[in-house]
Amino acid sequence: MTMPPILSKVRVPIIGAPMFIISNPDLVIAQCKTGMIGSFPALNARPQSELANWLEHIQSELAAYDAANPSAPSAPFAVNLIVHKSNERLEEDLATCVKYKVPIVITSLGAQPHVNEAIHSYGGIVLHDVINQKFARKAIEKGADGLVLVSAGAGGHAGTQSPFALCQETRAWFDGPIALSGSIATGRNLYAAQVMGADFGYIGSAFIATDEANANERYKQAILDGQADDIVYTDRVSGIHGNYLRGSLIDAGLELEGEKEAAKAYKPGRSKAWKDIWGAGQGIGSIREVLPAATMIEHLMADYQAFDHSDRVSLR
Repeated sequence: MTMPPILSKVRVPIIGAPMFIISNPDLVIAQCKTGMIGSFPALNARPQSELANWLEHIQSELAAYDAANPSAPSAPFAVNLIVHKSNERLEEDLATCVKYKVPIVITSLGAQPHVNEAIHSYGGIVLHDVINQKFARKAIEKGADGLVLVSAGAGGHAGTQSPFALCQETRAWFDGPIALSGSIATGRNLYAAQVMGADFGYIGSAFIATDEANANERYKQAILDGQADDIVYTDRVSGIHGNYLRGSLIDAGLELEGEKEAAKAYKPGRSKAWKDIWGAGQGIGSIREVLPAATMIEHLMADYQAFDHSDRVSLR
């Protein structure tokens, strides 16, 4: 498998992870203008009819930017679709993505051939996020073009496997595009991901601490103050294991116990999990100030470019 042509437009090897509530058009536009792929979950646009407005806004802003910057055009953007049967909006959101010819769709929680076929109908591509080889192979068998490997330490619904193992085992059989997720917050981290065989770093938590992110100031400050030890891996929030900031779990009424600070019991009624419990990955220890997204990416890429990339290892 060769790299899909649409990915040749990406100048910065980063995909901004689609973060529930946090990712919005302003953040996506800022990310894409730097040459990286920006993304957002379709479910962030509420009500469903707002999704079309978001897509029109993003496309018009990026088209204007490209016209003014022909030598350094924007990268394509992506929309995240939850393809699990519990998502009652899936078919409407999919139809909207097809109507606006969204260039990249990131699918989560199940692989659906009809979703892949719909995106392929106009030349779009599908990246599917996975936490192990079983799901990775199923995604490719069902028509996904690439994979997002969600390893241990990633924010939100993370896996448990080491990024070394997950990336190495995937590259042994898959030569298409791979994005690696899991504590990537610096240029050094991004370089390491590529040495392991990934094409892109999949970065989420670092973008929470940006001006454009739809996060309140307390959330952003918690990212700045946090370390890996402040991250709790639990399934008590959504029923699926994920990584969350410990302080927000305690404030929401979860009792923590044990050496690893595992969440024991959620007390409903004190907060809304989707709003007041804050996801984050273990890489937050390197994030120390709130910046415009473009400035954050500039700093990250300066760190990345400080390495001699002539010795990059490829496992293809």
